[in-house]
Amino acid sequence: MPVIDDPHNAAKAELPVHPSVISKAKRMIDILGAIVGLLITVVVVIPIAIAIKLDSPGSIFYSQIRCGLNGRYFRIWKFRTMSVGADKLKHLVKNEAQSDQIFKNENDPRITCIGRFLRRTSLDELPQFWNVLVGEMSLVGTRPPTPNEVIHYSRHHWKRLNVKPGITGEWQAHGRSSIKDFEDIVHMDLDYQRKWSIIYDISLILKTLKVVSDKSGAC
Repeated sequence: MPVIDDPHNAAKAELPVHPSVISKAKRMIDILGAIVGLLITVVVVIPIAIAIKLDSPGSIFYSQIRCGLNGRYFRIWKFRTMSVGADKLKHLVKNEAQSDQIFKNENDPRITCIGRFLRRTSLDELPQFWNVLVGEMSLVGTRPPTPNEVIHYSRHHWKRLNVKPGITGEWQAHGRSSIKDFEDIVHMDLDYQRKWSIIYDISLILKTLKVVSDKSGAC
């Protein structure tokens, strides 16, 4: 099966438009959820910023190029959880995942002390509500991969990019970082696309809130 080397080629593939992409109701929920999320971010940004600065020097925010709907590039935003220059040290850290399409290491030495807390509580992802507000992401969707991950995709992997990436989704609601097999993640993403409805999105949001509160599967 051929490998698609350039993420922009995905937009040229003859892929059907998923109903979630054109759903006005889903977009309205995204906008309302993003506004609420950004208001929460405004409330907690000062204490989080102070904690990050006291823990390690550098910016309080971290941005990275990711691949969204049909492989289109966008810049994702998070609160910084790693030391400055961590991306350049990635090759020194063992990938505990079972493929090159994702990267996982439960004890990644690049993660700061406050960064581990932010990840356990998912507070690091609050800035992504901006990505949702501008339409690059959705509240519920698939995990947005990096371009370096996408270059290893086979054709069937591209199907997971038929919907907008989400702050949460099947993967986050059912295991989070404990799931390390990329094919399992792809299966869950495609299962989400088959099951999709507004009610199902709401159920995944509620499940994610419970998982986060229980700190289940957090790295």
